[in-house]
Amino acid sequence: MKAQLESEKAESVADLEVARRVLDVEARALRTLAGLLDGGFVEAVTRLAAVEGRVIVTGMGKSGLVARKIAATLASTGTPALFVHPGEASHGDLGMITPKDALIALSNSGNTLELSDMITYAKRFAIPLVAMTARADSALAEAADVALILPGAAQGAPEACPMGLAPTTSTTLMLALGDALAVALLERKGFSTSDFKLLHPGGALGKRLLRVADLMHGADALPLCAPDTVVSEAILIMTAGHFGCVGIVDANRRLVGIITDGDLRRHMNRDILTLHAAEIMTPKPRTIRANALAAEAVSFMNTSSPPFLCVFVVDEDGPPERPIGILHMHDCLRAGVI
Repeated sequence: MKAQLESEKAESVADLEVARRVLDVEARALRTLAGLLDGGFVEAVTRLAAVEGRVIVTGMGKSGLVARKIAATLASTGTPALFVHPGEASHGDLGMITPKDALIALSNSGNTLELSDMITYAKRFAIPLVAMTARADSALAEAADVALILPGAAQGAPEACPMGLAPTTSTTLMLALGDALAVALLERKGFSTSDFKLLHPGGALGKRLLRVADLMHGADALPLCAPDTVVSEAILIMTAGHFGCVGIVDANRRLVGIITDGDLRRHMNRDILTLHAAEIMTPKPRTIRANALAAEAVSFMNTSSPPFLCVFVVDEDGPPERPIGILHMHDCLRAGVI
């Protein structure tokens, strides 16, 4: 039993050493790649940014799997993109590629036979071709308009497997370089958080990108009254609104105060119902912009002193402090914003 435990412990140590070695090899290769980037990368970004159609990404085998991910990343960050399998391209899918598109081809050797028809097609119709390969003297690199050359074993970036054969470091470099292209294009195009939200409406990411305007109750639901409204009537408006508060607006519909349950308790006396709203309101209430992220609103309400559950929404582009909506903490929670 003791011998078995010692053997398992030794295997665990060996496994961790392998994992750390692989990660270290690939991390050093990424640093090498970063140092080798030059004007060719800038030219690739320029050509891809100028495309009127889509960026077609292709590759065979493991490179093809990476190409699929690069196409997905490009598409989700504002650069329309599509993966086309080189084998299927030779049997009709070349029709997916138009003269307004650009092509990114991935091949570590640069001599992948299955890419030949796509390369020929790109040259025939003057479709910009960006190559991602480790061989500057390969058929792919020589045919490309821009060749992004990956470091190989000679430059200190060997494959991480002990035989130096399994695509490991090379595919990591392709994946990272694809991310670099996507982010460079994103920033050059000025792709914003709002744009990102349009392409990511689902899941946790979509919830994080929801804005106050997406969740707020609009002008028709606003519980508002004038400063000279008697408190008894203000309470009726507050009750009908179901928000636990009523906003006080002046003749220009500017929000000058708010009455909450807390204000009512603090001013509770036998004459409170005959007072005017202005006499018990909290002046200059806190508000939030309509285009603020809903997550920002949650943080704003939670971290204020004291915290509160409801906030009036104003449009920063409109007249100052005129409420256009109201947001309750429960609206955010129901939408999954935390």
